[in-house]
Amino acid sequence: MKGLNILAAFITGAALGVVAGVLFAPESGEDTRIKIAEILRKKGIKLSRNEMEDLCDEIAAELKGDMD
Repeated sequence: MKGLNILAAFITGAALGVVAGVLFAPESGEDTRIKIAEILRKKGIKLSRNEMEDLCDEIAAELKGDMD
């Protein structure tokens, strides 16, 4: 069970790292949101435009909080 928790933590950390990299990439916010939406759709997760913007804002706020 502990191994599963470590694996889940690793996968979560890796996913957040990818999202952070995409969010801080030198592209416009719109392009970044489109890329995130495409990645999520490939994973079978469909979000409306408002839901996507809310998710991106949440992730950005979380990352900024971690950097302070």
